[in-house]
Amino acid sequence: MKYTLRMCCVIILSIGLVVGCSSQNNQASVPEAIPSSNQDSQGGEVSEPTPTPTESVDPIRDQVEGLSTTEKVGQLVLVGMEGTEPDSSALDLIKTYRVGGFIFYKDNIKDSASALSLFNELKAANATNSVPLFMSVDEEGGRVTRMPEEFTKVPTAGRIGETGSAELASGMGEAIGTQLSGFGLNMDFAPVLDVNSNPDNPVIGDRSYGNTAEIVSKLGIAAMKGIEKQGVIPVVKHFPGHGDTSVDSHLGLPVVDHDLTRLRSLELIPFENAISEGADVVMIAHLLMPKLDPDHPASFSKIIINDLLREELGYQGVIITDDMTMGAIAEHYEIGDAAVQFIQAGGNIVLIGHDYKKEKAVIEALTEAVDKGNITEEMLDERVYGILKLKQKYNLNDDPAKGPNVKEVNADISSLLKKYEVK
Repeated sequence: MKYTLRMCCVIILSIGLVVGCSSQNNQASVPEAIPSSNQDSQGGEVSEPTPTPTESVDPIRDQVEGLSTTEKVGQLVLVGMEGTEPDSSALDLIKTYRVGGFIFYKDNIKDSASALSLFNELKAANATNSVPLFMSVDEEGGRVTRMPEEFTKVPTAGRIGETGSAELASGMGEAIGTQLSGFGLNMDFAPVLDVNSNPDNPVIGDRSYGNTAEIVSKLGIAAMKGIEKQGVIPVVKHFPGHGDTSVDSHLGLPVVDHDLTRLRSLELIPFENAISEGADVVMIAHLLMPKLDPDHPASFSKIIINDLLREELGYQGVIITDDMTMGAIAEHYEIGDAAVQFIQAGGNIVLIGHDYKKEKAVIEALTEAVDKGNITEEMLDERVYGILKLKQKYNLNDDPAKGPNVKEVNADISSLLKKYEVK
């Protein structure tokens, strides 16, 4: 009986061991049912494919390398023109100097039909060039507007700021973007991010959204994104802050006696916030800030452009000057030399809004600086790269525009103004 019982235990134990081994073998075989990368379907070894080396492809870099020096230097300037039709000077700037774009003022825009014809003719003249044009205006709303009279007026930034509404700021930005894109314009020198800290400021005032960094940041960024939403490049201005000046930089050179501690606590805040929200272009103001750089205005100061804006704030986008023909520069400095110093300081685009002779002088000064190595080939390519990258981002082209739907744009503006009881 004992023997039989012992035999049964042995038999049961043996069966358990067999079943256990079988179970382990089944689990081990599951991954083997799918051939591994180095086995064929029968489990045989196959050789690993040899990876094909690939080079990183950067079409923008290739585009830069394909441009001549004349074309590269042309991208560094944005020019103005006279009248409501393309004249010989404007066409020469396109055909001979290959300029990167145009800015239009009120005297260029008589009405919607003639403005549309002007813009389309300039783009048609540029069609043989390999890089499309920036087509830009100062369209802030309020007293700084270039749009024809048939459009309902957009209120000042100051009036929008009184509502505290980001929705209204964004909506007005979209309305402006819709107007401009309808005309084929693709860059707007707005919004203003200056904090209106000096009530006696003769140039900013109600162009600012308010007297605190918080309200200017909130509404300025909302407007920036509204403009951008319509495929128009917004340009935030006037870095590092034009809100506490007593001189109009159109007429003279304002001196701002703030140090970095003060700037970091107020003026720089809206720009820093806009940069963190993806600002594509920053405009540099014509200000002398002796506690930062006693020798150079902000518009061509390496300390302010490179050290402060590029390095401290980490900005990597495009930098453009305010108009170099303004009194702040033209009355105190040689414009060609100022343009060269701006590029050397880390800027991308020199804005020359008036005077064909001055536009040519800037282009010739930049070309000479490249020829002499004062602007190195590496520096030139880097500045142009940023410009072409921006043009690609917004898919700029020289296709003719059809014109905006004035009635529809006006209805949108009126609806928003009624909602917020703004007159």
